[in-house]
Amino acid sequence: MDAETALDDAYFDYCPWDFVGRASAAQRAAQDAHQRRLAESGARLGPRCYVSPAAGVFTDTLRLGADSYIAGHAYVTGEVTAGDDCTVNPYATVRGRITLGDGVRIGAHSSLLGFNHGFAPDRPVHRQPLTSKGITVGDDVWIGSHVVVLDGVTIGDHCVVGAGAVVTKDLAPWTVAAGNPARPLRDRRSQGGPRRDRAVSGDLPGGLSDDLSDGRPGDPSGDLADAVARFADRARAQAADLVARCWNPDTGRYADRPGAPATVRAHCDAVEIADLLLGSPPEQLAADEHAARLRALQDPGSGLVPEFAPDGGPGALPAPAADGWIDDGTAEYHVLAVGYALDLLGSRLTQPVHVVRRMTAGQLLARLESLPWRTRTWSAGAWVDCWATGAHRNLELGVEDGEPGALEALFGWLTTRVDPWTGMWGTTASPAAGRLQLVNGYYRLTRGSYAQFGLDVPYAERVVDTVLAHGRDQRWFAAGRENACNVLDVAHPLWLAGRRSGHRAAEVRAWAEEQLTRALGRWRDGAGFGFGPAGEGGGGPGREPGLQGTEMWLAIVWLLADLAGVADRLAYRPRGVHRPEPARSPGFATPR
Repeated sequence: MDAETALDDAYFDYCPWDFVGRASAAQRAAQDAHQRRLAESGARLGPRCYVSPAAGVFTDTLRLGADSYIAGHAYVTGEVTAGDDCTVNPYATVRGRITLGDGVRIGAHSSLLGFNHGFAPDRPVHRQPLTSKGITVGDDVWIGSHVVVLDGVTIGDHCVVGAGAVVTKDLAPWTVAAGNPARPLRDRRSQGGPRRDRAVSGDLPGGLSDDLSDGRPGDPSGDLADAVARFADRARAQAADLVARCWNPDTGRYADRPGAPATVRAHCDAVEIADLLLGSPPEQLAADEHAARLRALQDPGSGLVPEFAPDGGPGALPAPAADGWIDDGTAEYHVLAVGYALDLLGSRLTQPVHVVRRMTAGQLLARLESLPWRTRTWSAGAWVDCWATGAHRNLELGVEDGEPGALEALFGWLTTRVDPWTGMWGTTASPAAGRLQLVNGYYRLTRGSYAQFGLDVPYAERVVDTVLAHGRDQRWFAAGRENACNVLDVAHPLWLAGRRSGHRAAEVRAWAEEQLTRALGRWRDGAGFGFGPAGEGGGGPGREPGLQGTEMWLAIVWLLADLAGVADRLAYRPRGVHRPEPARSPGFATPR
């Protein structure tokens, strides 16, 4: 018997890469039989694959491309799809809804956990509902040993994840990341790391190239890409201090900035900033204490979250309207802010948003018709944002609306009321009023509806036309006149519509590059971003740096950088109120 046929069967459990070249005829026949048994359960395996009989493979769906293998003692369940040349090494765990590209290496003892379950106090942990956002891994990715990748994460093409890392949020293509939580260390294409030869400033060259770029030397967008990377390093190094300056240890609450009153939003903004830049909750409290304080603010009767009273205690809400709704703009925004802050803390609202749950489809349609679409479009869009976000939270808790079909009624109403000439809802623009209300209302409406629920916006090309025309209005976008709301309300619609259409892409990119260059120069060391000059009607906290301005501009910088093709140099991606990905899959059902 020669050396190759003398290899013990167990050898291939631990060295599956040798199976094709060194297995005996009998071992090949046994593997063929094993793969036929898997096929009877629906598995589809490409040529030259190997699945160890010692692996625990109990999948609902299994697809392996050519030359892929699952080694011994790996544990694979759920819906797993892999491309060619993928490897799941010994003792690795791959569970849930997992999609791997080509050439993915998953190291020994690593875990890709594409599911989760709650830990709300209303029931034992083993009775909590399961959720699954899924994990997506791109092409040419190396995941080292003892890595944990959590549900909802996307790892871009060509990434390398160091041994022992815990990946809690998305990694941009070409990222080399490590640590717990995993943090980007550098771009894999640049062996020496990001260049540091220029300081971040507000006077970067204009007229940058409209061609896509990765920031290579000699590329005209390299200056902006480098500035973005330096800004992110600078913000990350100062994040803990700028959050701490807004914490009052005597009251145990956050304010937008030192000397300002404590607010619910300030606490949520602190959570978002720390998650975005540090990958962890603000250090003033443990994660469960942050979550407990936010959960306790929810009004048991309405499910809304009122603002603090002047004495710092729970605030009061006005009396409900005839349809049961409680008109309180601050409490309406807290449905967004508190819900997403709890997401980042691994928690949920204590109870449903009852004012949404109790509203029938008929009451919803009547309310939509009564909103001030022609005079205050932003307010109308903000109401839709709140109601749709409340519906999302109720679905998350597994709570049905008071009358079936209310959510479908919302999208039906929006579909029949959108203006095909502008792609928007509400007031008609005029030379005197411009498009401010129209575009800002569009952002709030689509954020909570189409974007949050993963649906394509209608008339995407007309949206781009309308928003670009507004973005050139010097009343709002001349240097020094921009505020966070107005820039966000252009950047997000351009990003959202751009998913469907490349219409006027060069102009979109040029606008984003100009605004991004200005935005990077607004950062104030140790304090962050100011919101900017007051918006229409005096809204916003003003020019002084604070938590709201910092949270919003960090998200805006990501959107602008993505439109400009340099977001990978930031090494962060919003996961809260301003997240680019949908909060749930289309179809409205709770993800499983």
